[in-house]
Amino acid sequence: GVRLTVETCPHYLSFAAENIREGQTPFKCCPPIREEGNREKLWQALAEDAIDCVVSDHSPCVPELKQLETGDFGTAWGGVTSLQVGLPAIWTEAARRGHALADVVHWMAEGPARLVGLERKGAIQVGHDADFAIFAPDDHFVVDTATLEHRNQVCPYAGMDLAGVVRSTWLRGTKINTVTPQGQFLIRGQS
Repeated sequence: GVRLTVETCPHYLSFAAENIREGQTPFKCCPPIREEGNREKLWQALAEDAIDCVVSDHSPCVPELKQLETGDFGTAWGGVTSLQVGLPAIWTEAARRGHALADVVHWMAEGPARLVGLERKGAIQVGHDADFAIFAPDDHFVVDTATLEHRNQVCPYAGMDLAGVVRSTWLRGTKINTVTPQGQFLIRGQS
């Protein structure tokens, strides 16, 4: 009878521990990235609706805290920079496994909005905020950290070929730009 919520993050669905070379501290996170078998079990759980949502867990830091020069996982910051590449990363892996874009929307928009009680978020329908992205699912790009909008550009996705390009993002019907801060603090149940 206990209410249980299960979430995962793009990095747990994109990477496998056996493919991370020693000293690659941009991959350090908590919990750590596990082996391929564990990753596939996460994908299976998503397919079976046993996982409620996929969330960013965007946790950037200055390059010095990632211990890039020493490669010391023990002292490196435990967080992954992924906000800008999260949707393409999930879409790349989801499409590879035969999932539809609607599944990704369910995991990354509908699920999180429902979980935290944001009644006007998570869907494009009458009565909801006009929050959406123009997404080109068949376009590809290689992640170049120099072009990321993150303040600190240490990113484990660097050099990866990802499917799906976000062409523009809209918040409450207004197109977002990368210069003017927009948004507001949201509280469960409030419009």
